[in-house]
Amino acid sequence: MEKLISEFSVGLFFWQTLLFLTLLFLLRKYAWKPTLDAVNERERSIEEALEQAEQARNELKNLKESNNALLNEAREERDVLMKEARTMKNEIINEAKNKAKEDAEKIITSAREEIKNEKNKAIEELKNQVADFSFEIAEKVIAQKLNDADKQNEMVTSALNEINFN
Repeated sequence: MEKLISEFSVGLFFWQTLLFLTLLFLLRKYAWKPTLDAVNERERSIEEALEQAEQARNELKNLKESNNALLNEAREERDVLMKEARTMKNEIINEAKNKAKEDAEKIITSAREEIKNEKNKAIEELKNQVADFSFEIAEKVIAQKLNDADKQNEMVTSALNEINFN
């Protein structure tokens, strides 16, 4: 019996080993390989997704930096344009002021000259009127004095004495 038990144990061990190896072979071929392939494929897809996420993060960071650089450049350009516009505005205002001053001076000079001309005309006209009045008065006075012959001789003598001959 012992021998039988011993043979039975050896036979059982042999069949168990054979079944284990067969089961191991079948599991490896049909269960583990597809499972390991699926796990490897999943691991590869996760790594690719992580790489893509890192690339997207880097691209987003680069885009933010680029946007900030463009924004700063636009601000600087705006500041330069505003400064140029202010300078141009001040130049235009100063030029307009100077032009207005020049025009005002021309107008004042022209008005003074016109006033001077009008004054000279008025003086000349006044002189002419005074001369006309003087001639009329002198004519009337002389007409009255020439009526008398003695007075006429006296006037001629007096006029000749007043005239200096050069």
